[in-house]
Amino acid sequence: MEGKHSPSFKSVLPLALVLGIPGWIGLTYLMTRTIPDLGNRWLFFIALVFAVTGTAVPIVAYLNRVATPFGPATFEIVARESTIIGIYAGILLWLNKGQVLSFGLAIILAVGLILIELLLRLRYRSEWHPDA
Repeated sequence: MEGKHSPSFKSVLPLALVLGIPGWIGLTYLMTRTIPDLGNRWLFFIALVFAVTGTAVPIVAYLNRVATPFGPATFEIVARESTIIGIYAGILLWLNKGQVLSFGLAIILAVGLILIELLLRLRYRSEWHPDA
């Protein structure tokens, strides 16, 4: 694992564009051209998850190249971590819409998702991966 590196910015850029551009366009369209009925609210949350995930992909890839406490991250790990960030943003907005969100709840959710990711990374690190 010493010779391997995390994915570069160029390798994650297509995923970021495929997720980010439709997400942000969808959010813009839903916020400016539609009324907030039930179907459009679901589309809003889906577009939000896509937009935040697409935006987080290059940031997560960069952070995984700079700081590697569990070894180099694969493309799948970068995609999973970005998806967790997008889902976290959607959950926070959903809870805020229901007027249930508090700072403590946001911290508890963040700690829970970070703990899940750390356990998944530890599991991945403990598996045997033959050199390709």
